[in-house]
Amino acid sequence: MSRIYQLLFSICWLFGCWLAMMGLHELGHVLGGLLTGGQVSRVVLHPLAISRTDLAMNPYPAIVVWAGPLIGVILPLGLLIAARLTNWSQAEFVQFFAGFCLIANGAYIAGGALDGIGDCGVMRQTGSPLWLMWCFGLMTVPAGFVLWHRLGSIRDWWQHPERTSEHSAWIMLLTVMTLVVLMVCFSAQ
Repeated sequence: MSRIYQLLFSICWLFGCWLAMMGLHELGHVLGGLLTGGQVSRVVLHPLAISRTDLAMNPYPAIVVWAGPLIGVILPLGLLIAARLTNWSQAEFVQFFAGFCLIANGAYIAGGALDGIGDCGVMRQTGSPLWLMWCFGLMTVPAGFVLWHRLGSIRDWWQHPERTSEHSAWIMLLTVMTLVVLMVCFSAQ
């Protein structure tokens, strides 16, 4: 039975990391827009859609487009530093999340650079060179894997399902379900 709780926790945790990563990425676009005098018209954060921030007025699109992935990696790293400095007992979860954000944002920018996918199209239109986008990915993706590697062996974790309690699995499921409901209710369509 403990294997079921381990699986439930893992699936919910990964889905929660994905949703939180999208939220931080879009927060970066929103902050970039507001700090450069832009006007945010809507933010799409639906769990079944790719997140997006639309600006009605965007005087500095290059800054706004780069703010998403930059804030999307800087904030999780800042949270990790804070967790480590305070010796928080759950810092491993923050470390996993920071690694997740580094990998996701870096792969998105480096991988989408040639085809101009999503933000990468705006980056290219506003003059960001390919090498800069690839360098962002080359710095963040390996750094994310290093953070994950320092957490230890996934094989070791998998061989000890008893380390995941029934209580933590249900709490994670409830947390992710609450996040999904809030995203559906408050996301612009």
